[in-house]
Amino acid sequence: MTVEQNVLQPGGAAKHQQTFLNQLREITGINDIQVLQQALKDSNGNLELAVAFLTAKNAKVPQLEEATYYQTALPGNDRYISVGSQADTNVIDLTGDDKDDLQRAIALSLEESNRAFRETGITDEEQAISRVLEASIAENKASLKRTHPEVWSDSPNPYDRKRQDNCPVGLKNVGNTCWFSAVIQSLFNLLEFRRLVLNFNPPANAQDLPRNQKEHRNLPFMRELRYLFALLVGSKRKYVDPSRAVEILKDAFKSNDSQQQDVSEFTHKLLDWLEDAFQIKAEEEREGEKPKNPMVELFYGRFLAVGVLEGKKFENTEMFGQYPLQVNGFKDLHECLEAAMIEGEIESLHSENSAKSGQEHWFTELPPVLTFELSRFEFNQALGRPEKIHNKLEFPPILYLDRYMHKNREITRIKRDEIKRLKEYLMVLQQRLERYLSYGSGPKRFPLVDVLQYALEFASSKPVCTSPVDDLGASATASGTLPAQTSPSTIEQQGPSSSDVPSTSPAQRSVIHKPFTQSRIPPDLPMHPAPRHITEEELSVLEGCLHRWRTEVENDTRDLQESISRIHRTIELMYSDKTMVQVPYRLHAVLVHEGQANAGHYWAYIYDHHQNRWMKYNDISVTKSTWEELERDSFGGYRNASAYCLMYINDKEQYLIQEEFNKETGQMLVGMDTLPSDLRDYVKEDNKRFEKELEEWDAELAQKAQQEKLLSQIPRAPAPSPAPVQAGEPEYLEQPSRTDISKHLKEDSVQAINKALTEQEDRGPEAIMDTAIKLEYTRLLKLAQEDPPPECDYRLRHAIVYFIQNQAPKKIIERTLLEQFGDHNLSFDERCRNIMKVAQAKLEMIKPDEVNMEEYERWHQDYRHFRETTMFLMVGLEFFQKKSYMEALLYLIYAYQNNKELLSKGPYRGHDEELISHYRRECLLKLNEHAAALFESGDDQEVNNGLIIMNELIVPCLPLLLVDEMEEKDIVAVEDMRNRWCSYLGQEMEPNLQEKLTDFLPKLLDCSTEIKGFNDPPKLPSYSTHELCERYARIMLSLSRTPADGR
Repeated sequence: MTVEQNVLQPGGAAKHQQTFLNQLREITGINDIQVLQQALKDSNGNLELAVAFLTAKNAKVPQLEEATYYQTALPGNDRYISVGSQADTNVIDLTGDDKDDLQRAIALSLEESNRAFRETGITDEEQAISRVLEASIAENKASLKRTHPEVWSDSPNPYDRKRQDNCPVGLKNVGNTCWFSAVIQSLFNLLEFRRLVLNFNPPANAQDLPRNQKEHRNLPFMRELRYLFALLVGSKRKYVDPSRAVEILKDAFKSNDSQQQDVSEFTHKLLDWLEDAFQIKAEEEREGEKPKNPMVELFYGRFLAVGVLEGKKFENTEMFGQYPLQVNGFKDLHECLEAAMIEGEIESLHSENSAKSGQEHWFTELPPVLTFELSRFEFNQALGRPEKIHNKLEFPPILYLDRYMHKNREITRIKRDEIKRLKEYLMVLQQRLERYLSYGSGPKRFPLVDVLQYALEFASSKPVCTSPVDDLGASATASGTLPAQTSPSTIEQQGPSSSDVPSTSPAQRSVIHKPFTQSRIPPDLPMHPAPRHITEEELSVLEGCLHRWRTEVENDTRDLQESISRIHRTIELMYSDKTMVQVPYRLHAVLVHEGQANAGHYWAYIYDHHQNRWMKYNDISVTKSTWEELERDSFGGYRNASAYCLMYINDKEQYLIQEEFNKETGQMLVGMDTLPSDLRDYVKEDNKRFEKELEEWDAELAQKAQQEKLLSQIPRAPAPSPAPVQAGEPEYLEQPSRTDISKHLKEDSVQAINKALTEQEDRGPEAIMDTAIKLEYTRLLKLAQEDPPPECDYRLRHAIVYFIQNQAPKKIIERTLLEQFGDHNLSFDERCRNIMKVAQAKLEMIKPDEVNMEEYERWHQDYRHFRETTMFLMVGLEFFQKKSYMEALLYLIYAYQNNKELLSKGPYRGHDEELISHYRRECLLKLNEHAAALFESGDDQEVNNGLIIMNELIVPCLPLLLVDEMEEKDIVAVEDMRNRWCSYLGQEMEPNLQEKLTDFLPKLLDCSTEIKGFNDPPKLPSYSTHELCERYARIMLSLSRTPADGR
């Protein structure tokens, strides 16, 4: 008896408690009996849930064996059509007579599964769960020893998680669940589907349902889906957590979440569960009548299979849901559909006497939502694993399906015959054209027009009367550089001798052609080989023939190309007449997979029918997109990304995307108004919790600001002179405050005071102070207006340079200058002390309404932030030049993030973003290569070190490169890093390496733009202003001497 069967028996938790504990111990590897008992108690005796509780953070469910894995992929196989729970018994075998051994085994497996269900009453889903749980025992034991990767954490600042205006809400990736997000967002944005889910009321007699239905958890899932959809409608959060809905699903999908087969299976199963839930409700509401199921009405259609099998004709009508299409060997969606609709020798369908077999499919009823499943994965029997097909496949935004409708079968057959005839003629023309474009009988071939042109050029060249060798010898003798009787081979062996070169005067010396130092060839040497003997008459006849032949060939080539273009155009327009554009389907969503068959990442492009634009739904990130971006990522053939599922909707069925209107007022309902009362209350409660988070954050910031303000008002005693620091690396201390920085300004202040005293000796301290302040401001204004080289950043010398360049208010600058001259560091002599007292008195006279102190503090905080960013950048670049990439990376990451925040306030607030981005990117690429080299070594310790680098440094940083999708270089770098590791998938390697690679790749490929919370920033060295400027200049000068690609 399997684990799942034990759970299904009534009272199993009490009767088999010891057995359950033993099984839990085996599956999880946990020996603590109290922990096991608590898990069993929390799960109400459900072994699956107990396993989930215990292994959620420690275990990874293994991949099924290859044969089992391929069979479980059956619903996504292009040879079968999944039709949901109402049509499972009518699944049609479309393989004809060409089934191979593997397909026959799959068919037998299906038959056996159905027989087992009839005998035991246990569904395939339940058996699959049982098999996976039993197979996971050994894997879980090993998995417990591994370190679980860090989970992406939410930003501590709730404003980073706040929804902006009415932007669509994203879905958090709660652990390899990007496939869930892509499918759910595609369905949610179908407004009719959204309404069906939101307005679903659970049946009143839910408690009286058969136990089998409860075990499927369809109704609980439906409840959680309603809550999730309600949050997507009215939440104030930027993204919401789908964990509760995913938890219900996860036990049914224990295989690797990142494979397309599982995503296809998820979509099938999701619709099945929803169909079952609506069926229960429909049967309750319409007792005695045949109920209509809205899921079936929305997603399921019918087709007629017309065929001949061994000379006997047949017709079958079948239901279909997701329609599978082969990708390999086809260039666009229509070619895929044509191949899917015709199988075998179709001529036999129209003849009375034929023993051939074949069949056609004709749609008799299309669903409002038509989903095509693109089979981009195929099983490589030689390698024993699935492989992804990266071929390019184009699909249109509007798809006309008239040619596949049963009512148009006669017209379509005529047009297909005509297209077949045209394609045969096209092939003949292309072969003829190829003979013109690739002329010759040898391995190298050239266009015939060029061959004739070359012959004409040769014939038209100036005739010569000597051979090339004789001509070279004569030239050499004339110039006196070679003996007259020396052969070329002898020349090459001996080389020129000094005795062979007679002394000649400059006037007598001949011009010698030097091919590497002289750019013009002497006029007496022919440019090309030329005929030795040819008469004028021969040349005239030959030129006339060659000209005529070339013209004839050009005309023939042009005629062939025009004929080929006309035929292509005719084929393209074959179905463009009015009768064949009556069934338009508009592309609603494209689900994209990036990666290989073993691992990958999913996202969706969804069309906003009201804003008439494409949106990209990538987990928590929802951004505007374009058809061009969709083409690049979805057609395939570019990088490792391609579409695996296309969702089209009937363009004439406007109710699918139509908004709701108030029946009384006629006004359109939006947001919370579209929700039923119970869901409206649910969302309001969640929004209240989020608003409380915002309030708590604001209160915390206000408290910190108040504390800083109080601390800044405490008078500071003059600090004792610091002990001299020995030369070498600086100590790592807290960053200096504004008062500490003012010590570095003492020399500038004293110079301004001395200059003012020189100009106005007989004036009082107040007048001298005013003059000194004007002189200092003039000096700083001049620095702010200069355009210095990159190594001289005058903003580092003084805060006021920074303020002037960023257009700080005049009052902020004036108060800053007063603070500079009122600083206690100027109390070292009588004159400066008097001026200091005047400045302090003026500071005290400033009224609160004259200078906004909060704004004043913000400007100085920004300047401290700028200096801190400079130090992060400087230290990071110093480590980079020392090739200490691991140390450099963290500094450069914080430099980039801080700098981005500064630049958001103004273009002169920070440093060159491209420079920081370049070195951050280079750091990651070099660390990635180093980690890959360690992995390739095969040594256990080296491999582990390489994976530690990837897991702790590279993977957490990838979202930082992906968050700004306009930065193409960063996106390309991420793709290069992923491809580097994906390239190992097709290579032979030790089983332990394969296991580690399979465990690691989903983390690398499943990178959403959710930023992981990093540890505290590294501590920075404490530099004086002079030291900071000096080290910054040194590192920037060294960069200018070291060219950086792409910077």
